[in-house]
Amino acid sequence: MDSTQFLRQSILRFAGSPSVSRFVHRHDKTLGARRFFAGPTLADAIRTIRQLNAVGIVATLDHLGESVTNVEEARVQADAYVDVLHAIADAKVAANVSIKLTQMGLDVGREECLANMRRIVDAARVSGNFIRIDMEDSHHVDATLDVLFALRRDYERIGTVLQSYLYRTKSDLERLIAAGIPVRIVKGAYLEPESVAFPQKADVDRSYLELVDTCLKLGHPVAIATHDEAIIGAIEAWVKERQIPRDRFEFQMLYGIRSARQRELAAAGYKVRCYVPYGTDWYAYFMRRLAERPANLGFVLRSLWRQ
Repeated sequence: MDSTQFLRQSILRFAGSPSVSRFVHRHDKTLGARRFFAGPTLADAIRTIRQLNAVGIVATLDHLGESVTNVEEARVQADAYVDVLHAIADAKVAANVSIKLTQMGLDVGREECLANMRRIVDAARVSGNFIRIDMEDSHHVDATLDVLFALRRDYERIGTVLQSYLYRTKSDLERLIAAGIPVRIVKGAYLEPESVAFPQKADVDRSYLELVDTCLKLGHPVAIATHDEAIIGAIEAWVKERQIPRDRFEFQMLYGIRSARQRELAAAGYKVRCYVPYGTDWYAYFMRRLAERPANLGFVLRSLWRQ
């Protein structure tokens, strides 16, 4: 395991500590947690998306939350996404939504999750919006794909996410391509054992490029979600060399990370989508952002030092 992977796994292990959670919540302003999400309310998110749209960047809106363990809370979370889709349509902003199925009750039961997702799909159908189902840890991959394919039978404007650090992802991509389902490729941000995931960053990066390359060669819709400049540069070179139409892919980055680079790519004529989270349940998301990139952790440590 290289040093980057070791640091990432260490942060994710600490994230489960109640004392760490209390510390982060107590010092959220000092730590700069708000840098990574639009704010606590849907109005905050819509205002942020308007600002992004004004500089040529579209958005994916994420209502923060995950791992719901009861039926009622899952319904409340589904209601929130119905409100999100209505707000996007009413505000006429360029945005779609991204949803974690554990937030919709996947751990409670498949049928409860499907019922909640179908309500969201019905709201999306009214405005013709797109739904992206996020991928979570490896234990949820099969169940997530099962729900995805069930929903896809009734609504085509739906896609999912694949993680390049999982060994299984190449075969999952083949299945999704065969079904014509759009994908977002990410490296992966959960704590996974070496039995299911590449332990070395170089292998994760190589897998990432192979997955994107497969999509680009086949003309399969792909969202390239990365802040890694080496990967972005390689893809820019591929696109130019192969004369790949720019409507076949888009770059995706997270709110609060490499904002200037997002604007540069948009100004260069690429479609750029910013992942915009909002809400009060931000802790798990924030800790994964620290684990993903040492630069994020450095930002937090400098904030603490200045105090």
